[in-house]
Amino acid sequence: MTLPEQIHPPINRSRLVWAMGFTQILAWGSTYYLPAVLASPIAKETGWSITNVVGGLSWGLLVAGASSPAVGRQIDRHGGRSVLAASSLLLALGMLLMGLAGNVATYYVAWTLIGVAMAAGLYDAAFSTLGRLFGEGARTSITGLTLLGGFASTIGWPVIAGLESWIGWRNACFVLAAAHLLIGLPIHSLLIPGSTKQPPHPVITESPSASELHPKTTNYLFLLIGAMLTVLALVVSGISVHLLNVLKQLGIATAVALAIGMVIGPSQVLARVAEFSIGRNLHPTWSARVGVFLCLVGLGLLISGMPWMAFVAIALYGAGNGILTIARGTLPLALFAPQGYGARMGLLARPVLVAQAGGPIAAAFVLQNFGASALLVVMCGLVLLCFIASWRLPTTRRTD
Repeated sequence: MTLPEQIHPPINRSRLVWAMGFTQILAWGSTYYLPAVLASPIAKETGWSITNVVGGLSWGLLVAGASSPAVGRQIDRHGGRSVLAASSLLLALGMLLMGLAGNVATYYVAWTLIGVAMAAGLYDAAFSTLGRLFGEGARTSITGLTLLGGFASTIGWPVIAGLESWIGWRNACFVLAAAHLLIGLPIHSLLIPGSTKQPPHPVITESPSASELHPKTTNYLFLLIGAMLTVLALVVSGISVHLLNVLKQLGIATAVALAIGMVIGPSQVLARVAEFSIGRNLHPTWSARVGVFLCLVGLGLLISGMPWMAFVAIALYGAGNGILTIARGTLPLALFAPQGYGARMGLLARPVLVAQAGGPIAAAFVLQNFGASALLVVMCGLVLLCFIASWRLPTTRRTD
């Protein structure tokens, strides 16, 4: 009998993925993508610098990184329902406090709550929840979840922008708080199965080092995956924030640059559809290699600075990033035993989230001092290292 069968009765996967996909859109839209819409209105009304306002997200990512291992262990012990429900409560409190913030200190306290909620409610926690429910069979559910979550910016940006234009940024925060409380919390509490039994195999209950998770060989693989994901997070976060400025420095007109940037979302979704329909028959290591290779080729082609080539480049880059989001959840599940999956995801999330916080700062330094071409060359070099490292990963089933 498999682990999921021992813990749970049959689960309606489709309903579960759709429910979690909706809450992922809500969570990503009101956290990671929030400053892109509200940073300017907040700075304009309060008089705070745009750096301080946008820095709230960086602080939230650092808090999320610090909180992720504990979140993963909690999911291993008790399942994801209580953790995801707690994320909805924390997001509601964080958005409420942000709307009430009269000074920068209060604003950062709000982002502290949101940061803990990000650790407990974004992809890593959702992947861990699915991994605990379905074991090695969670891959298609993880892929479906990222497919839905990929619409977070597509839906979140216009909705939040509309709310800000209609009722102001503070009331927009209050509406988002109400959405987490009245929509996100019931979905997490009622539609995600709970765990009535503990897994039959030991789970990681302390904050272990990678060497404690596995024997020597698998310890090496765990560290290799962690290094790859961290470097890729540094690259993706830096490019995402500065893409428009990079394209402008390459001599591409602003209107064309905006159109190029809009290619990323659809290309991510199309790549995830391909992964769902075709790539699921491949080992996740091969999917990861394809994703890294597409990012490498895309960034390399972008150096040319030709507008038509930039469209192709960003489409390839977006497709690669879309596949890598899936691999972030499926690769550890395939290479290691399902037991302790939540703790592993938490440990992997810590450096990844820190890299996401620092990536835009590092990219801004290179861009300002050396220019767009130099930044792209550096990013290509980092991704090339990841591509080479990916060939050290096995394409067989997990090692115990």
